[in-house]
Amino acid sequence: MLPALNQYCQSLVNDFSLISDERKSRLEKISNYISEKSKEGKTANLIYICTHNSRRSQFGQVWAQAAANYYNVRNVFSYSGGTEVTAFHKNAANALIRAGFHIERPEDGTNPVFYVTYDDASFPGMCFSKKYDHVDNPPNNFLAVLTCSEADEACPNIHNEDLRVSTTYEDPKAFDGTDLQDAKYDERCKQIALETLYVFSKVK
Repeated sequence: MLPALNQYCQSLVNDFSLISDERKSRLEKISNYISEKSKEGKTANLIYICTHNSRRSQFGQVWAQAAANYYNVRNVFSYSGGTEVTAFHKNAANALIRAGFHIERPEDGTNPVFYVTYDDASFPGMCFSKKYDHVDNPPNNFLAVLTCSEADEACPNIHNEDLRVSTTYEDPKAFDGTDLQDAKYDERCKQIALETLYVFSKVK
């Protein structure tokens, strides 16, 4: 794992007590799903879903892969999607960079692909906005993690999922262009990192 990112993770793993019991109960459903897939010798596919696939679901996808690496949990693949297509927001990407990820954006356009690296030995992950049923995402046998209430309400029938878990987060979009912008994006990034690390700490 990249040194700065590893240090960021280490700074959070002693803070699991900050997560409420109600949140832990939800998060442990994800842990149990991954554990069961591991016992069956199968891959655990996680799709993080929010409305625009621009901020919170992208955080979820990136942190799930990093947390799996941090806890050496094998055969886990994370994805993200939305109910609409927009773009992976630059403010979310910048928050991940500040947390220690290496991110390249070699493409231009309205919905560019960001290449996210958490480990020098790993191939960069591709992050861009897409619908949750995009061809790049698994069509079945996955756990759907709903990261915003809007997506939870807009997706009453996500087809072919094994399980659906709602872990909603406040949208930092409300602070775009304000003096609090970076602080609020960092706050949401940190919350999702903390809870995702908790998930993988409980995988058996």
